[in-house]
Order: sequence, then structure tokens, then C-alpha cells
Amino acid sequence: MLKLRDIRKTRGEGPQRYSLVVPQLDLRPGQRLALVGPSGSGKSTLLDLLALVLSPDPGGVFECSVDDPMLDVAGLWRSGRQDVLAGLRSRVMGYVLQTGGLLGFLDVQRNIGLSRSLLGLPADATVRRLAEQLEIADQLHKLPAALSVGQRQRVSIARALAHGPSIVLADEPTASLDPLNAERVMQLLVAQAEERGVCILVATHDEALARRAGLQLHPLQVQRGADGGVTATLAGGG
Repeated sequence: MLKLRDIRKTRGEGPQRYSLVVPQLDLRPGQRLALVGPSGSGKSTLLDLLALVLSPDPGGVFECSVDDPMLDVAGLWRSGRQDVLAGLRSRVMGYVLQTGGLLGFLDVQRNIGLSRSLLGLPADATVRRLAEQLEIADQLHKLPAALSVGQRQRVSIARALAHGPSIVLADEPTASLDPLNAERVMQLLVAQAEERGVCILVATHDEALARRAGLQLHPLQVQRGADGGVTATLAGGG
């Protein structure tokens, strides 16, 4: 679905430089991947590139084959086609944020259904079915403030899946949870993605948790250059 070859993103210069290098990455249906590395290694930067909200540096190959014909994502960024990128992002991507990212003035049911509503999809049984599968069906009419941190993360997962995306990206979805809840939320996220044949990429610093969840590891290897700047390079699966 997504094909990246020799993609880079650089910010700053000299000692303040940060460069992300992706020699090769393919996202295919049903894959379960983990992007692992310490804080500041560039996990969120790579997720933003994949989510089509951050433009890559010129050069390299970045293609999306979810739609027919295949789209040249790098070319869309170069030509300023924000409309096409936004449409692709809203249809193809689901995103789980570290803090949930829920709208505080909407109840759980409307938060989950937000992605469907924005795409004009019908109001069917999808929201309730997801809530039941993620064990939050009894919370549908509550506001996010009334939920535990673990429950808010489950709502965020449901919202990311509700519109039937091809790819789900999750940025440290368990970082704010205690170990027991972290294990349960990760299990639920992976199980729901697997049931739907969705490609899932989880950014996490918890390598052991990712391994227990059966995710294929892609470490970010960080090195300091002669200019004092930092280069993070995506490695293959482990």
C-alpha cells in the first residue's frame, strides 16, 4: 500500500540538525509492525510522513497503491496537491494518538463516529460494534473527562478503525498506561487490526511489549554526525 525508498526528512543545521533516513519501508495489508526507539529518535516524525501530514525532502520514492491508479505521494507534495493528500489521508489512514486526542465536548459515541461522519458514511452499527469489541459499550454516552486513561485510549482506537482505513498508525498508544492496562490496550489494538486485515504500525519505546504483541520490530538507529547533528536511520525487521 505504501512504498518508501530513500526517503529523508531534515530539520535544522549544524549541531541543531536532525535527519530521518528511510532506506526502505513497505506497508502491506495485514502487516503488524512496531517502530521502536527512545524518545527523540524520530518515531513521531516517521509517523507524520506516513500519515501524509509532513512532506519528505526532495528525492526518493514515496508511492501509495491503495487507490487505482497508484499515486506518487512525493510528487503530490512537490506539486502542492494538498487537496489530494487530504482526501487520501482521510480515507486511508486511522491515527491513534498517545493522549487519545478526543474532543471533550463530544460523547464517546460521537467521538468514535467522527471519522465516519466527516466522510459522509452512513450511521450504522459500526460504532456500537467497535465499542462492544473494545469493552467500552457502557461508556457510549459519557464525555471523555469521565473516562479512565485506558478507556480513552480504547475510544481512540475505535475512532481510528470506524471508517474502515487501510492503515492504522499509533503513536505511543500505551505510554500513559500502567503495565496491566498497557498490555490489554495493545492486545485489543492488534486484535482489532488483525480481524479487519488492516496494516498497523505502532511507535513505541517498549520493545518488550511490542514483541509480546507479535509485532515485527523496525528499530531507529541514531548516530551523531561530524557536524554535531543527529541522523536516525530506519532498520529492517527484527
